[in-house]
Amino acid sequence: MLTEFMHVMSFIGSAAFYLPLLVVVYWCVDPRTGARAAVLLTVNATVNTVAKLWFHDPRPFWTDPGVTGHEGRDSFGMPSGHAQNAVVAWGFLGSRSRRRAVWAGTVVIIVLIGYSRIHLGVHSFAQVLTGWAVGGLVLAGGLYLEPRVAPRWARQPLWTQLALSLAIGLLCLVAAWAALRFALDGWRWPAEWVRRIAAAGGSAEPVTLAEAAGAAGGLAGILAGLSVAARRGWCDPGGDLWRRLARVPVGAAGAGGIYAVGLFPGEHPVQAFCVQAVLGLWAAAGAPEAFVRLGLATRGACAPVTARRPAGGDRVSGGPS
Repeated sequence: MLTEFMHVMSFIGSAAFYLPLLVVVYWCVDPRTGARAAVLLTVNATVNTVAKLWFHDPRPFWTDPGVTGHEGRDSFGMPSGHAQNAVVAWGFLGSRSRRRAVWAGTVVIIVLIGYSRIHLGVHSFAQVLTGWAVGGLVLAGGLYLEPRVAPRWARQPLWTQLALSLAIGLLCLVAAWAALRFALDGWRWPAEWVRRIAAAGGSAEPVTLAEAAGAAGGLAGILAGLSVAARRGWCDPGGDLWRRLARVPVGAAGAGGIYAVGLFPGEHPVQAFCVQAVLGLWAAAGAPEAFVRLGLATRGACAPVTARRPAGGDRVSGGPS
């Protein structure tokens, strides 16, 4: 029973839980919150995938016969991505409230998600603790830099914003490549690790740039998409309930169409980068534009994505956070 509960808590800390909620919030509820969370979470995902390559630390069930792996994970364990996600996602949610109950609930969820990874044998305490620390740095850095960087970003020409988006993604990809080139040069899977991953239901795939390239491409696409959306004019998330609900299948169909034409993530880093960049661009700019053209939304004076100041008036801008 406890293990099943830990699986649930682990799922709450995964991208499979955050991403659907994120697009619904951005498309149908509050573009400001959705955009800010999207940038934070994609930055966090990119940092995590690159850091795992540099640390290349084994998961506990790979090396310790006394630990049962309840998930057949073949990615490295340091830092824990679930722990990072928990701090960034739930910490961001908590930062929007001054209620002690909300903060208390946020802390409980973050701790439970981290503990679930230890209980399931896929992370050590040190890996979870590092994930919390890195996630805290990403969250604090994002909240501090957003009101300072976003207005400057918004003042740049669109092509400059797009070039910067691509450059940021490529720099992240270079960092991952450097990890493979220097930290993992000549590295091979130990036979015992391969056996234990298989026993947990997974398979030890060759270590490549594909995952890091996909995360970096997604970040570039999100930044570029938010820049385009701001320049075109943010769509108003309001409207009848049926119009809001109809946006979800339209947006999902567009994402599915990208896969249908053969653009699916593969092992080649260029392919993974490009596909995730296109998906990020679609989610941030293409889908909202489609909603407007289909009459499911209007292009209104919807709140831009920079953070509101708690006092002294709101500061507005049209750039991505």
